[in-house]
Amino acid sequence: MAAARGRVEPAPRRVRGYLGDRLVFDTTTARYVWEVPYYPQYYIPLADVRTDDLVDVAARVFDDGDLAGLVRFEFDALTWFEEDERIHVHPRNPYARVDALRSHRHVVVELDGVVLADTRSPVLLFETGLPTRYYIDRTDVRFEHLEPSDTVSQCPYKGVTSAYWSVRSGESLLADLAWSYDYPLPAVASIAGTVAFYNEKVDISVDGQRLVRPSTHFG
Repeated sequence: MAAARGRVEPAPRRVRGYLGDRLVFDTTTARYVWEVPYYPQYYIPLADVRTDDLVDVAARVFDDGDLAGLVRFEFDALTWFEEDERIHVHPRNPYARVDALRSHRHVVVELDGVVLADTRSPVLLFETGLPTRYYIDRTDVRFEHLEPSDTVSQCPYKGVTSAYWSVRSGESLLADLAWSYDYPLPAVASIAGTVAFYNEKVDISVDGQRLVRPSTHFG
């Protein structure tokens, strides 16, 4: 999944960026540029940019080196599309894969000995570089232990969350341990309406075996 910082390669997709309803660029010759190891950014050929819009967005034009003739836009400044599908947060890593598979494995989620969810029909979401996430039907989640949160997050592979929940443990309220997507992206449509918990912050057992809490940047 990781790539060396500074790696550059062609992106085979049509990429467009909008500022409101104004098309800022439309290209089939974008470049993937890895500014960090785990996901790339799109750099856009200047020839495909409506340069009169550059004064209105955060952008950097490169005029020398391997990136000469390319423009880097701040991702959050625009609405981005790969082909005709909107993308969120950052471009999808072409070397990462995400699969959502329905299962009959027995999954139990606990925190400090309190059962938060217990299911025999989870959706297992496998994402390159991250631990398996267990998405659970709401009828198998014990919401009496959960409190709604106002948090919203976005994922380039799953879309925009519809809900987050914190979990009360004793006198402590542990923020944003669970989340849900009511309208996920089509590739992971089977997680719609289900609830997942951070493996890093709760105890999960699968078929009677307690999983070790993984160490990731979500921890």
